[in-house]
Amino acid sequence: MLLEFKTKNYKSFVEESSFSMVAAPKQKGLDYSLMKTKVKGKEIRGLSSSVIYGPNAAGKTNIIGAMDVLRAIVLRGNIRNTEEKSSPNPAATALELIPNNKEAEGKPVYFSVEFYEEAESDKFRILYELEIDLGVFLDEEYPRKIVTENLFVNGEPIFQRADNLHIGNMKVIREYLSDVTEQNVDSINEIAKNSLNKEELFLTNGFKLIFSQKFVKLILDWFTNKFMVIYRADSMQLIKRFADPKKKAVYVEKTTDKAAKLFGINSNAVGYVISEDEPEAKLYSIFKDMKNKKNTAIAAEIFESYGTIRFINMFPLVIKAIQTGGTLIVDEFDASIHPMALMSIINVFHNDDINIHHAQLIFNTHNPIFLNSNLFRRDEIKFVERDDDSHQSILYALSDFGTTGDKGVRKHEDYMGKYFISQYGAIKDIDFTPIFEEILDREGEV
Repeated sequence: MLLEFKTKNYKSFVEESSFSMVAAPKQKGLDYSLMKTKVKGKEIRGLSSSVIYGPNAAGKTNIIGAMDVLRAIVLRGNIRNTEEKSSPNPAATALELIPNNKEAEGKPVYFSVEFYEEAESDKFRILYELEIDLGVFLDEEYPRKIVTENLFVNGEPIFQRADNLHIGNMKVIREYLSDVTEQNVDSINEIAKNSLNKEELFLTNGFKLIFSQKFVKLILDWFTNKFMVIYRADSMQLIKRFADPKKKAVYVEKTTDKAAKLFGINSNAVGYVISEDEPEAKLYSIFKDMKNKKNTAIAAEIFESYGTIRFINMFPLVIKAIQTGGTLIVDEFDASIHPMALMSIINVFHNDDINIHHAQLIFNTHNPIFLNSNLFRRDEIKFVERDDDSHQSILYALSDFGTTGDKGVRKHEDYMGKYFISQYGAIKDIDFTPIFEEILDREGEV
């Protein structure tokens, strides 16, 4: 369960911004959205969903992009560029794209992620912080370095890295430490300090090799399988892989096919086909050939609508999140998909009887239909606004307005109506009329 994500000096987010998935104090109503658990006697009240609003180019995609970049850095274990080009987020592979392009001097980029995870009978509240010096925008040759890197578990410092490395009291993860660590604390600590590389994460290198491969695996498993960040969902393509696949065989997943039929497809079924010249399965529409009594498969992109394909690609991720307690974060979640289908998915995350593993759904949107006090809590509704002069973005929640005063927001207000009269900001009045008046004036001059 994601609790909080922070970033600073990431693209348009120059000042520190906090994206919290912890319930704001004194917020009442829609308690079915709350996921409650205790760690060391302290209660965590996590949110099961969040929706992000803001005008075009405000920075909604940037906050999701920042999550995607941190995930990519942690999984590859360093702050060097990578040749891997499969990601639709260029900044995840070319880090020189991260610094704000208005800054003349480079400032360290900061990331922080806090999450809750269970392992066997253990409960952990894990906080990982990373600050990196990347130079200025587009300076690919800049000698990068890790400025700070910290790991806290249940409030206890495990390690803190700056100019030097400080190893904390690891009592909280004692069951996950290697036998060598327990027996040779002083010498192990010295080896750890000498293992630091300015471009490599201590978490996934020195700490993993010297102290606890098991605990690092727990963290990496969360980043790999439960921190599901979908950047630019319009380019999402879910590739299916099958063990010992048969060429030209059609694989139909019953759950996805059933959901697709409810959503609406133009064929009899949808499935995955592996061709002779491609090892990866691709989505196909399947038809019953009434004349020859055989099934015919046609590439889905030829026959199905764009929205249908997007839904089919996305729905298995929804299933995975619900089954594993993952956090599904999607850029433009609602593009080309009917609001009623999205409402049903949101209601699944809000259903205590179904969402038993504390899965979360986070997405940005332009659709005001979700600005509804009967659907989202005030602390679940986020806004991103960008200053026209400084081009810097800020992130805030509807709950930040409080409940009193002229700008207070009460539980059953008309959120949509107030948003459109700019009561909450994060909206831009756009009028293209002058452009067309100018075009007509020029035509008149001719």
